[in-house]
Amino acid sequence: MTGAVSTAVHDLVREAATLYADDPVVLRALETYERRLQEPLRVAVAGMVKAGKSTLLNAIIGEEIAPTDTGECTKVLTWYRYSDTPRITLYPVIGSPRALPVIRNDGRLTLDLGQTRAEEVERLVVDWPAKKLRDITLIDTPGIASLSTEVSMRSTDFLTPEDAPSEADAIIYLMRHLHAADLNFLESFRDTTVGQSNAINALAVLSRADEIGAGRIDSLLSAKEIADRYRRDGTLRAVALGVVPMAGLLAQSARSLRQTEFTALATLSRLGRAERERLMISVDRFVRPTEGVDVSPEVRAALLDRFGLFGIRLASALLRGGFDDATDLAHELARRSGLDELLRFIGVQFQARAAHLKARATLVGVDTVLRAHPRAGTQQLAASIERIQSSAHEFRELRLLAAARTAGLPVAPELAEEAERLIGGQGVALPIRLGVAEDAPAAELRSVAMAALQRWRTLAESPATDRAGAEVCEIVVRSCEAALAQIPAESGGRERVRLVLGPEPTAGPGEQAGDEPGPGQHQLRHQE
Repeated sequence: MTGAVSTAVHDLVREAATLYADDPVVLRALETYERRLQEPLRVAVAGMVKAGKSTLLNAIIGEEIAPTDTGECTKVLTWYRYSDTPRITLYPVIGSPRALPVIRNDGRLTLDLGQTRAEEVERLVVDWPAKKLRDITLIDTPGIASLSTEVSMRSTDFLTPEDAPSEADAIIYLMRHLHAADLNFLESFRDTTVGQSNAINALAVLSRADEIGAGRIDSLLSAKEIADRYRRDGTLRAVALGVVPMAGLLAQSARSLRQTEFTALATLSRLGRAERERLMISVDRFVRPTEGVDVSPEVRAALLDRFGLFGIRLASALLRGGFDDATDLAHELARRSGLDELLRFIGVQFQARAAHLKARATLVGVDTVLRAHPRAGTQQLAASIERIQSSAHEFRELRLLAAARTAGLPVAPELAEEAERLIGGQGVALPIRLGVAEDAPAAELRSVAMAALQRWRTLAESPATDRAGAEVCEIVVRSCEAALAQIPAESGGRERVRLVLGPEPTAGPGEQAGDEPGPGQHQLRHQE
């Protein structure tokens, strides 16, 4: 289905380009939307100042290429794209783009604007040979609700423009606590980015989760409880697909754990319990010169800068628990930081819908162009946009998901929960939609999908189901049918059938209801 939608949208852009062949300004805009269909999905990382955006971005990429200090570069929109060759390009507000030097200090990429001030920069583009960037372009944005109104406006104008689609297809929004400003921004992103689709395409991240419990080793458990409470919050559910707790600093450092750091952490883990607990009781105590500790205060300060006290405590516990290999320790630290859950969410909710999300943004963009530059022929194109939006099942699923998260669905609560899952509210992969194990065999997938299809068809045909409920059922039935179409055929690619003798279930032309089939007449039914 997604391929058909992408093709229809691509053809629409071409038709619009033909219509505006004499208008170079509109043509440039249409060419931008056409390129967007071919490019990787754009995911912006946003949040208030010091929410940990750049740190999280580094964790996702797996390298420290986003600046995490408070320099001028953190006030600039920065795009991170895949390229075989490292390259940094500055696009000024006025003038031509120019290349910046690629400089790494202690493994970290340094972005140096030189004499250029942040307000003179439209964007930075970092092309980098990172595997994670092959299928996704990440956009680091300045802090929302900054003390500098100008800095805040760069993010809001980019992510929630008034008269155009957002340049981001989806957003990862970081928050330390849920504030009114967070909700207001997410509501604006939903309304502006989605346009006529009225969908939800944001993930909320409870960032710096390790600080919730003052760095205790159980801090993330407390953070998960808070995230669960936020997930159930009706207001946040209406603007975000989920809430993930994250210890961003730990995730970033775990992805780039160095052998020297592993050795130092292992040495600290071998201290006696009393001595170890005294050393890790506070930040000040940890970096203080201490007799009998074979790791210097300078090295300990560097560990603190990279992992935080929470990460050091957790690493020490894991090392004592048997994670005595640097690679194993790094993987476990990343998993416990919340990074694995975040990457999984990005995969099942954003990347799995990439073609559809780009098509949606392109439709909104073309519609904006048609409204701003009306001429003979635009009405037909507008009708085509409306037809694609109303008929494409992927768009109908997102609109229904938005309704489920806001007003609710006009069906029983337990059915509403199932409907949300079947239309992709928890992810669009087949096992996730059907609520079965990821490695479930085809026979189980088929059985579960068929049962769901029959259940929702029965509900749709029930006299007790009103019109609104029937419309919900229609969309869910279509999703079940699509799920069945994705399930691989039986082994050998041949369908099994069984021969059923007896009366036809309904009368055909020229027959009386209940007539027996004549000699040689039989009914073939697929073996489900």
